[in-house]
Amino acid sequence: MEEKQLDYVLVPLGMFIFLVYHVWLLYTIIYNPRKTVVGLNAESRRNWVFSMMNDPLKNGVLAVQTLRNNIMASTLLATTAITLSSLISVFSIRYYAHVSFLATVPTFKDRNDCIEYVARNLNRGSFFWSLGLRAFYMSFPLFLWIFGPIPMFVCCCMMIFLLYFLDTTTSFTRDLHCKSIKEEAIANDVESIHHSL
Repeated sequence: MEEKQLDYVLVPLGMFIFLVYHVWLLYTIIYNPRKTVVGLNAESRRNWVFSMMNDPLKNGVLAVQTLRNNIMASTLLATTAITLSSLISVFSIRYYAHVSFLATVPTFKDRNDCIEYVARNLNRGSFFWSLGLRAFYMSFPLFLWIFGPIPMFVCCCMMIFLLYFLDTTTSFTRDLHCKSIKEEAIANDVESIHHSL
């Protein structure tokens, strides 16, 4: 086959493999989030928001500094990536900046809806950051396309293989995550009982 014909076969095939993997990942995140790193991280961020907002006077600085670091990471990605990644990273920065204000607002103990709103926005910012990072990853095979369709296709296949191991969790990871959340819930219950006495 000539190189031009390989372009017509391998480039769409590489893009199709990339697309199929990400459709599978999205399906898994929606219907079985604990099998993905994205799902476990979303749950961890939600719990983090609850713990930070339970005592904003004590945790306010930590929350804002953590969010500032996320904003800086998104900004770095936005300045070094291709246009699509930059646009997506702007949304990430927007949500992180919004959460940095909301995380330090005092809330009443029985107002979980406010804390849920902050946790949702934090997860949205993180999802946009991940999406921007994916767009940045996609620039590597596109760059290798300069050297021909074969390096581009090989890069797509290798990247899918690597992303699979970065995106999925093992039963050990899920058990460890669930155990730490249960221990935190028990500690919070003991602390609330202690305060009520």
